[in-house]
Amino acid sequence: MSSLEVEALVENLDTVFAFLHKELKQYGVGMHMKVDVAVEEIFVNIASYAYDPETGPAKITVEEAEDPKRIVIRFEDRGKPYNPLVREEMDIAEHNRERKVGGLGIYMAKRNMDNLYYEYEDGWNVVTMEKLLKEEEEPEKEEK
Repeated sequence: MSSLEVEALVENLDTVFAFLHKELKQYGVGMHMKVDVAVEEIFVNIASYAYDPETGPAKITVEEAEDPKRIVIRFEDRGKPYNPLVREEMDIAEHNRERKVGGLGIYMAKRNMDNLYYEYEDGWNVVTMEKLLKEEEEPEKEEK
């Protein structure tokens, strides 16, 4: 398990991605767009709203877990208690017709990860996301 603590600023997103990609590579996972989308959404939400108008720390932890094999990414902040996952499920067709700003990011995070959880523990907001690692299928052999 490895972790990174950074100031919760949008400008630190590249640092978060560099850490994430290094950790995923260590576990044999290539760059994964769905994970990037979810990580960006959660980190930007923390940076934008958790401490507003101030700022504070955000801790990101990455580990591999078994049964089933998966990557677990955990975000922690000491900002205002807020569960971003309680938002009502979005009707994408209506969202596009109404052209509302916001709300799509958490929807995308929920859709791109296999599990997403929120807890408030000892003054910390904790968002945990899991992505199942599927076994690589062997390439089909050419018939002679």
